[in-house]
Amino acid sequence: MSLKARINEDMKAAMRARESARLSAIRLLLAAIKQREVDERVQLDDAGIVAVIDKMLKQRRDSIAQYEAAGRTDLADAEKFEVQVLTAYMPQALSQAEIEAAVREAVAASGAKGPQDMGKVMGVLKPRLAGRADMSQVSALVKATLAAQG
Repeated sequence: MSLKARINEDMKAAMRARESARLSAIRLLLAAIKQREVDERVQLDDAGIVAVIDKMLKQRRDSIAQYEAAGRTDLADAEKFEVQVLTAYMPQALSQAEIEAAVREAVAASGAKGPQDMGKVMGVLKPRLAGRADMSQVSALVKATLAAQG
């Protein structure tokens, strides 16, 4: 079953179970997917949907940090619930060791010599790790690896 079909089935299940918060989060996701499909005039495959979910998760995490800084735990809790719902559709996350191995492999494959070659390395890593690793952590790891080299 495709990811989009699974999301639609989960929406129907949430409707039947009268889980309004879950239903709202799933509808928000479907709206974001539909918006991207309309904007780009394409049918998104699973990888495209994962990219949409990844972007939504990043937005939610930023919102949680801002709400907690402002002392609005009620809003932060709502965002945390949405993060839980969205995370269920993400592929299995990579371990730290797997990420480090992918970074070493990408540095070798791109022929990077120092920090100035970070764009090359990230260009190799992004399609392989998107949705399976936090790209800000990957970026920091690449920067540290290249700094140690150069």
